[in-house]
Amino acid sequence: MFDILLPDQDDRPLYQQLYMLIRDQIRSGSIANGMRLPSIRALQVQLNISKTPIETAYHMLVAEGYVVSIPRSGLYVESSHKPFTAVHHVEDNGFQGKITSNMPKRTPVPPAEFIDFDPTALAQHIFPARIWSKTLKEALENHLDRVGKYGDAQGEYELRLAVADYLRASRGVNCLAEQIIIGSGMAYSIGILTKLLRDIHRVAIEEPGYNLVRDQFVLNGCSILPIPLNDKGISLTELEASEAQLVYVTPSHQFPTGSIMPYPERERLLEWAAARNAYIIEDDYDGEFRYLGKPIPSLQGLDKHGRVIYIGTFSKSLTPALRMNYMVIPPKLIAQLSAMPHELIFAPSRLEQWAMQSFIEQGHWYRHIRKVRNLYRKKHQHLIKLIQTHLGCHVEITGQNAGLHIQLAVKKPKTPEELVSSAARAGVKVYDFQKMWMHRKQHSTEYPKVYLGFAGLSLAEMESGIRLLQEAWFED
Repeated sequence: MFDILLPDQDDRPLYQQLYMLIRDQIRSGSIANGMRLPSIRALQVQLNISKTPIETAYHMLVAEGYVVSIPRSGLYVESSHKPFTAVHHVEDNGFQGKITSNMPKRTPVPPAEFIDFDPTALAQHIFPARIWSKTLKEALENHLDRVGKYGDAQGEYELRLAVADYLRASRGVNCLAEQIIIGSGMAYSIGILTKLLRDIHRVAIEEPGYNLVRDQFVLNGCSILPIPLNDKGISLTELEASEAQLVYVTPSHQFPTGSIMPYPERERLLEWAAARNAYIIEDDYDGEFRYLGKPIPSLQGLDKHGRVIYIGTFSKSLTPALRMNYMVIPPKLIAQLSAMPHELIFAPSRLEQWAMQSFIEQGHWYRHIRKVRNLYRKKHQHLIKLIQTHLGCHVEITGQNAGLHIQLAVKKPKTPEELVSSAARAGVKVYDFQKMWMHRKQHSTEYPKVYLGFAGLSLAEMESGIRLLQEAWFED
């Protein structure tokens, strides 16, 4: 039996009233250990309120270990919480204090129940599973005469045509299908490049920057030159002073800081590449998601000398479960690509490529992009508002104009590792991206920085998470 009544006069938010009522009944034993809580829908009907405060209250109860979530079953009261018993006063060597018998202790939150601000996670419910399943089925039926053969190592030509059309329309990338290589992820693309550019051994990388790319170049025998960042992206002054033959950049949303390279800096970077006869790898990993200001053209679209290698992915917009990306190489490298041994080039599953081709050609891709862009804009705005409301002047938000994560500078004399640890103890996962640095240095005048993704969380989870961060970081 579950019966709860919200007070008629209470100035606190509904989610807080509900959370405290359920929590207190669990702690007193009125709601028995192991009892299943009603569904959000059932409680919504019972209390005649919206589902948002119920979701938030439930998430807070989970985060604090009062209830546990059992997949496809529901929320259950955590059995380790015992009812209160009497408080006894004791005196020991002149010190008078209190001890309690069977006091409920906060149970560590199981890892699966963390509120996880994972910067790599996406919203699961928005994946068009029905349409993708139908497209896969049609792809197989329409290409039965080709399933007994290996496909083009560079990728199915029809898919490359579709990708070229999309990139021209959406990102201003100037390319033909012949310039596109369909791959199975960033590591594969970098591996191809190191074999195409055999004479290049000195590679400049953003510091901090994407460690997977850095590690791939190291594994292929390259020397890494870490170039620090400023508020406009990679430091062009330091890049120009280096001996780099190739530079890897994320100009549309620097990973991980979130800075965006302005137009003048893009032109200067292209001038450096042309003067040095160097190449630029432009990783446009989440270029579809920009929330403020007008989109800036891709570096590749501004390039007049064929010095930019453009890399994009379907993983950030559709699903990381589909290991498929694309790389656009300059025309002058096409002949070298054709001369490479076929054993070094292997495209992803033909079936998935045919499905992706149809998904784009039938307009599903464009509709999906609009849908996820609107959803993530809403989540982005909600997270920013929550941070401003609950963390306020104690933090500074940067990198918030694009992408699926933000950088948060926390105005406390702590290290990023300490902030991550204290958040984890409160049941929240945030990230410090230590691996993105080659030589991390935190200056005494610099606030520690952590990173929060928002795409994979509900609005209620975000609110619970930010409130828990407020307690963990600023209420000691």
